Amino acid sequence: MSPRALVTGGAGFIGSHVIDELLRLGFQVVALDDLSGGFRDNVAPAAEFVEGSILDAALIDHLFAQHQFDYVYHLAAYAAEGLSHFIKRFNYQNNLIGSVNLINAAVNYQAKVLVFTSSIAVYGANQLPMTEDLTPQPEDSYGIAKYAVELELAASRHMFGLDYIIFRPHNVYGERQNIGDKYRNVIGIFMNQIMQGQPLTVFGDGEQTRAFSYIGDVAPAIARSVQYPRAYGQIFNVGADVPYSVNQLARAVMQALGREVPLNHLPARNEVKHAYSSHAKFAEYFPAGAACPLEGGLAAMAAWALRAGPRQSREFGEIEIERNLPPSWARAKQ
Repeated sequence: MSPRALVTGGAGFIGSHVIDELLRLGFQVVALDDLSGGFRDNVAPAAEFVEGSILDAALIDHLFAQHQFDYVYHLAAYAAEGLSHFIKRFNYQNNLIGSVNLINAAVNYQAKVLVFTSSIAVYGANQLPMTEDLTPQPEDSYGIAKYAVELELAASRHMFGLDYIIFRPHNVYGERQNIGDKYRNVIGIFMNQIMQGQPLTVFGDGEQTRAFSYIGDVAPAIARSVQYPRAYGQIFNVGADVPYSVNQLARAVMQALGREVPLNHLPARNEVKHAYSSHAKFAEYFPAGAACPLEGGLAAMAAWALRAGPRQSREFGEIEIERNLPPSWARAKQ
């Protein structure tokens, strides 16, 4: 019998690519997504799609009882690090409580492995490059929630024997990214602005650095990870090695789209200035693959974005704290 997998956030960016790889591997796949940030047509027809939320514990239990999943790939999250300071309740409900619902069901229905996509946001302003043996020091509510789930998975493995694999991806970009979300995913934001002839919004001086990771280097590794039992109970950074400043990125994105627009420097946000990680541990546990350089990944995403066209950015309507909210986000107040 083919292995059975649940992919939460399956209509989203990374989740839909993980599903594609799982189907290539011969898995039976159920995609769960509330479509708050994903799109139904992202999901491959061969996967069963269920519209619903990980906050619906009864639905989660029903799906586990019906399908008896062997593997759970948990990618559902609202991954807006900067905004998470101002939406704490929403953040913890969606990124922590929803994860607990999945962990409970995985334990109760004896899933073999839960694969969790955490984030390098758990590291905070740690030493560089960030390695898995560092003590996490998250500085935003999103990173705190992700780290709490990591701790809960470790506790559940110790108590109940639930195996897990944790990935800490960073700044993933590529085809199917929700470029209409103005609060996260800088490359998608830039491409959406360029296609609309708008200036690129850059917080601060633009010299903050990140390593930007192409989806084709990340999603297949996440999908295939359960085939490597030595990785069970481990945490891995996954993504690109070369950091770029936001200013460098802006120029590269404009070049990929073949259009020039001005930069609009806004007041700096409260964020980690430099963040990039080591992937030496990942290379020890998984087969090496050729990494896609930034120029190649941007070219592939740009071709897709031009076909798909720009998307209207939606305001986040549930701001809980307005104090110190960046002015460019202030319109989110309802």
